[in-house]
Amino acid sequence: MTKKLSLFNPLVLSKLPNAKYVTRMLLGLMLPLIFIAGCKKIDEEPGTTGLCPLVVSTTPVNGAIGVNMNTVLTATFNKVVDSSTVNSVTFTLKNGTTPIAGLVTYSGMTAVFTPSVTLSPNTLYTATITTGVRDKANNALKENYTWSFTTGTNADVTPPTVIFTNPAPNATAIPLTQIISATFSETMNAATISGTTFLLMQGTTTITGTVTYSGTTAYFVPSSPLLANTVYTATITTGAQDLAGNGLVSNYVWSFTTGVTDAIAPTVVSTDPAPNATGVALNKVISATFSEAMNPTTINNTTFLLKQGTTLIPGTVTYSGSTAYFVPTTNLTASTVYTATITTGAKDLAGNALAANYVWSFTTATTLVGTVPLGSIALFGVFGGSAGITNQGLNTVINNGSIGTTAVSTAVTGFHDGTTGDVYTETPLNRGLVTGRIYTAPPFPGTATSFSIAVQGLLDANNAYNSISPANRPGGTDPGSGQLGGLTLAQGVYKSAAGPFLITNGNLTLDGMGNSNAEWIFQAPTSLTVGVAGPTGARSVILINGAQAKNVYWYVGSAATINGAGGGVMVGNIFTSAGLTFSTAGNAAQTVLNGRAVSLNASVTMVNTTINVP
Repeated sequence: MTKKLSLFNPLVLSKLPNAKYVTRMLLGLMLPLIFIAGCKKIDEEPGTTGLCPLVVSTTPVNGAIGVNMNTVLTATFNKVVDSSTVNSVTFTLKNGTTPIAGLVTYSGMTAVFTPSVTLSPNTLYTATITTGVRDKANNALKENYTWSFTTGTNADVTPPTVIFTNPAPNATAIPLTQIISATFSETMNAATISGTTFLLMQGTTTITGTVTYSGTTAYFVPSSPLLANTVYTATITTGAQDLAGNGLVSNYVWSFTTGVTDAIAPTVVSTDPAPNATGVALNKVISATFSEAMNPTTINNTTFLLKQGTTLIPGTVTYSGSTAYFVPTTNLTASTVYTATITTGAKDLAGNALAANYVWSFTTATTLVGTVPLGSIALFGVFGGSAGITNQGLNTVINNGSIGTTAVSTAVTGFHDGTTGDVYTETPLNRGLVTGRIYTAPPFPGTATSFSIAVQGLLDANNAYNSISPANRPGGTDPGSGQLGGLTLAQGVYKSAAGPFLITNGNLTLDGMGNSNAEWIFQAPTSLTVGVAGPTGARSVILINGAQAKNVYWYVGSAATINGAGGGVMVGNIFTSAGLTFSTAGNAAQTVLNGRAVSLNASVTMVNTTINVP
């Protein structure tokens, strides 16, 4: 028998000319294959962080039934992926072989598919994340990730309502350049909000204007100023429909009366920083609030200036409500005097300009201030104080972080340690993955060492909690009277005057205005509630223009409930005194937190929750 010799046989290699060179060449060819095989092997272990990205959770979950026909699909990865590769080609939804149109977005580690149409009842749908999704190192998914679900029979049959208008019904002395708006009880089909469903009349005369829709609010911008001392009537017709096709039960009609011609010049009533302020944060957003609403087109880089001596500081100017904001492109210089100016080019809605330039100065701090001291609590995605942590569900995962409590190990239920493999009271229906470690007091798997780490974590958590309290960060404002839903907020400190903060009337948007160091602190002296009851009740916090989850902080005096009906994307470091709950038992929709969940004196409870630690 003739024995076959392989080129990779050491004996053959040694007899070849230039044997050393050939050996090195073959090793060079083999190494990439070794890495590729290694990537595949790592990729097959859910929750690990290897070369290849991996889908670790979805909503709806695979095999889910009775799914709401207005559901929004999400897929959460084990690592940050390149957002440019997450699109309508790599994230698809089909009914059989028929593609479903939709909008694909990406934030944190989660891709979101929002169908453009209401799904059909009692229908099987299949979603796919393709290998076109790649991480920032250009590593792709090992294979397409596919999951299916079936819709239910209970369609949304609740008609929408108008819950707020501006101007309010029967309001008087309304500015002649007023923008009329109507806020709905739920998200509407934008295609049904138009000049045929949002009307403005003066007697029997139709007023021309432009209609737009954003969030849950429709806006009517008249083409020309309104008449003085005149009654106008606005109407939202039954043609305005929600995403399920339900129209208003009847036309919503309200009236208001304009005031006299505005001839009063606007003034600057307050600034932040205040004139001659010292110790101003180096990442400060400078703002000026006017005595009345201004013409947004006159608030720009030519009318809102910041200088250091004679040097013009580059930045971005925006306007919201009656306040103008200047966001420096880079952090300010320490221990330096800056001068801000609002010029006479800034005008109100009636065309009246400031009587003179408004100029004020301030001095920056010696170092970068304003950041929150997390200490060792930065290691944790979830911390259950001295009470413990509970998971209910099969799709809870803590990415890029640990969990801990100073309680005994049996106070942690429904988790396993992704590093050691130690199990903490898991059941067939309650299994949660912690990609980091689990730190508790004994008995085993808790140890004296893990207990000491948890104790330090609780000390640092209390320190961080106190640092963002109203006592240490005074001056917080309450732009929505406790309701944050539907607002878009620049960085700053916000405090609920009545005690609780709610995100229930819509999503909250945080606008970084191009500053990646922008920081938000929300102080709720009593409670925090995100979302409302019902299958479409999930609410989210959306980050835009450089805003980062790691720079958002929530101070809660008692307990917080995050999307009790399941679903939604919350962001930030949540610190509560008396408990923190994500979703409730029996909900299959995945609830996501891009941040940390910390309770100082009570437990943290999660149901099918993904925590992505920044």
